[in-house]
Amino acid sequence: MVSFLYLYSACVLLLFSRFDDVRAQSKVAAAWYAGWHAKTGYPLSKVSWNKYTHLTYAFAETSPDVNKLSFESWTSPEVLPQFVAEAHKHGVKALISVGGWTGSRFFSTAVGSAANRTTFVKTVLKFVQQYQLDGVDFDWEYPGNQGIGCNTISSQDSANFLLFLQELRRDPVGGKLIVTAAAATVPFYGSNGRPSSDVSGFAKLLDYVAIMNYDIWGPWSPTVGPNSPLDDACAPSSSRSGSAESAVRQWTAAGIPVHQLVLGVSAYGHSFRVRRSNAFASGSTTVLASYPAFDGRDRPTGDSWDDAGGGADVCGSPMLPGGNFNFWGLVEHGFLNKDGSAASGIAYRYDSCSQTPYVYNRTSEIMVAYDNEQSFSAKGNFIKNKGLRGFATWEAGGDYNDILLNSIRKAGGY
Repeated sequence: MVSFLYLYSACVLLLFSRFDDVRAQSKVAAAWYAGWHAKTGYPLSKVSWNKYTHLTYAFAETSPDVNKLSFESWTSPEVLPQFVAEAHKHGVKALISVGGWTGSRFFSTAVGSAANRTTFVKTVLKFVQQYQLDGVDFDWEYPGNQGIGCNTISSQDSANFLLFLQELRRDPVGGKLIVTAAAATVPFYGSNGRPSSDVSGFAKLLDYVAIMNYDIWGPWSPTVGPNSPLDDACAPSSSRSGSAESAVRQWTAAGIPVHQLVLGVSAYGHSFRVRRSNAFASGSTTVLASYPAFDGRDRPTGDSWDDAGGGADVCGSPMLPGGNFNFWGLVEHGFLNKDGSAASGIAYRYDSCSQTPYVYNRTSEIMVAYDNEQSFSAKGNFIKNKGLRGFATWEAGGDYNDILLNSIRKAGGY
């Protein structure tokens, strides 16, 4: 009888253990929800909640005071409680993204000493409990490496980030949270100023790492290039700036298991002013050139969500037009038809190396490197075949009629 009870108990424990393992490794279908767009075309009522497992509200920013997280007015903080309520109503995990491009300035200070780490843990957990969130996404751009230009920074950033996460996880509340990180295509920088060869300590603390495989090429680059390349090993050596393939390879080699990696994908593209003389392959008037030169002195302005430029950023540097077109913006501005195909009179090329498309308007001389249904399908297949945990889209509101979302879900086996 004792033997039977022992075996029965062992089986039950094993079943629950396996259930926990399955739950921990369940597929992630995620996106960031930009709160500031709730009033400019993408209210919560437009979210396809049934197609997501996690949604992350952007952003709560670090501040000079380690006792508080900052909400700038443009982030529409009043929408956050509604966001959490809607997520929970639909069985979706609601997270807050701490940091972002402008909001990572004081991460280094917040985790830079034992006293600050303890205080920052309390600050984050107080915020989580106040808004009844399921988790936190740390979007530090970038530990040990300058981001926007005026971040506090230290060679010990990554080591201190690890210590902070350890303390967060030791807390009874922090131990139960979903904790994720949005990260670059290379592992966190070490004290030597280079990507670390061992970030395995983070694997014990983070539910997953979302690799931000976008903004690989943009108006800061020497030529036009893919915003979110799936691969670039087949490109000329001068045109290899990173890809999903190389990112996954580097992160797994540094100690993050593949099932703890989520692929960050983009629902927007970067535009470039490409003169007609440079836009097409030599001897052709229809085939778009690969990696053409562009006029950096004449930056295009993107769709209505784009930064139009003018004034100064948080670091005091002049702001130029971003030139970003969301997928819906490409439809709205006549580059694409409503089904996502290239519109009449728009030149189109699909690069089989990066697995990303380009469109070009001969009149405005604007070329856009973006993602479409085909490229999202390729990324979905990549996620499934490599055994990644899932995808996370920047941003949920960038899609058009769920063309991109449906594509990656179908290919990824959701």
